[in-house]
Amino acid sequence: MKILWLDLNSSYAHASLALPALHAQQDPSATTEWEVVSATINENPGPIVQQIYDRQPDIVASTAWLFNHEALLHIVARVKTLLPHCCVALGGPEFLGDNEDYLRRHPFMDCVFRGEGEEVFHRWLAVQEQRSEWRNIPGLCYIDPESQAYVDNGTARVLHFDRLVPPEESRLFNWSKPFVQLETTRGCFNTCAFCVSGGEKPVRVLSIDSMARRLDTIRRHGIRDVRILDRTFNYNASRACALLELFRSHHPHLRFHLEIHPALLTDELKALLGEMPAGLLHLEAGIQSLHEDVLQACGRKGSLQESLDGLHYLCSLHNVVTHADLIAGLPLYSLPQIFEDVRTLAGYRAGEIQLESLKVLPGTEMRRLASEWGLSYSPLPPYEVLKTPDITPDELQTARRLSRLLDGYYNTPAWQEVTRSLILHDNDFLHAFLDELAWQGIIDQPLSLERRGVLLYDFCRKHYPDFTLTVSQAWIEAGLSLKKKPAERVKTKRQVPPAHWEVLQGTYKPSLRLCFLPVDEAGTQGYWYGYESERQEVRPVFKARGCIYKD
Repeated sequence: MKILWLDLNSSYAHASLALPALHAQQDPSATTEWEVVSATINENPGPIVQQIYDRQPDIVASTAWLFNHEALLHIVARVKTLLPHCCVALGGPEFLGDNEDYLRRHPFMDCVFRGEGEEVFHRWLAVQEQRSEWRNIPGLCYIDPESQAYVDNGTARVLHFDRLVPPEESRLFNWSKPFVQLETTRGCFNTCAFCVSGGEKPVRVLSIDSMARRLDTIRRHGIRDVRILDRTFNYNASRACALLELFRSHHPHLRFHLEIHPALLTDELKALLGEMPAGLLHLEAGIQSLHEDVLQACGRKGSLQESLDGLHYLCSLHNVVTHADLIAGLPLYSLPQIFEDVRTLAGYRAGEIQLESLKVLPGTEMRRLASEWGLSYSPLPPYEVLKTPDITPDELQTARRLSRLLDGYYNTPAWQEVTRSLILHDNDFLHAFLDELAWQGIIDQPLSLERRGVLLYDFCRKHYPDFTLTVSQAWIEAGLSLKKKPAERVKTKRQVPPAHWEVLQGTYKPSLRLCFLPVDEAGTQGYWYGYESERQEVRPVFKARGCIYKD
């Protein structure tokens, strides 16, 4: 029997974790042949289908999730037409809800799996050609070909998660990507209505020893970035502390991405986080909204004040980057509140502010109660909310554009400080700058770092002249061209260092090429920047404050 796994991702930076997780559980004596076709959702489906057809598989399997589902359907529908006797089986979070309508609308789909497939997938392979046995496979959903009756075998769960063979032991694990995912728990203690793990109990965990061995394997393969798949890393504070000690003592050269609940920070955990080496941790603080009634409506545990206190502490740490999430379209969450929350997070000095639209996902409490809450959402992936009693379709589009502004400016290191200053300086800045970018018709266009800087400089020169100098400094320090508009006041020719200056960064040496940015009308006071001429560095390596040299 030949299985072909379609590894369809949003970009080549990603790889399917489901593939090696399933393959690793195969009995060593099994004769099943596995092949893989990897592609991205942006590719033409024709060549992908051709690759699958050329291999003549007996089974085509894949994982469906929000952003690959539509492209996946186009591919497997064509494959089934070319290979009518090939069995098409899908799994993934898209099938956590009711699957009958889906299967009837897509007759080229033979079956889908609901839940965790590592164990049941291999049980199904053993009886794949015996349709009468499919009724005994937990989590399997299908239309009986003879009676046309829908068969739903519930949800599959792996009770002994810690006994699974690690995905890294599969020969199909992809070590060529810039990061790997390490799933350390299954389930979640929280009850967030918008999350597919919100009702998944009990929480099952890997031992610290097991994680240590797997991290050793990851490190030996030269991987530097590890994304810990744990819905709430610190739901158990003592375990979280033990893991942080493991990361710090055994793997200081790796970078770990963690999801953390700011309301659950114990004093011990706070102290330990403050001691972590700089660059070791990237924290994603699930906050979603800074309004108590919104969080209560979503079933999220933890008081708002404790979340705010914890988030404020995390953002105050200089050794970690804290990423804060907001979700537009949650019940009771209005557009003015979203703008207010962005300003609050900017005041906390959040390392990143991610604003997303609510996705009303299959199998979640949010979808079950959507009518009760008055949520209108797209019936097709990614199931984004279209309106609620608290936010209009037009306001949701404003929130979407605000998200793009935040990504292009606040979440971009070159422009973060000046953007944060403008947000805190004037409550109307975000509205005004967003209106300007929308009026120019460029808010939805991909913009280079330079283009974004020019737009911000022009906007500040017109509306916030006191900030043009700050934009110019950010421009220079980002290593951008000194011939463009934000550097129009910079003096570059034959600059001689003054007798005295206040060094702000780096060490001066005579071989540096100097430029001077005046800050006063006379053009005598300002900032000095030094560039490495020999190495042709685009970013300055030296910065000082002082007056310009005059003969």
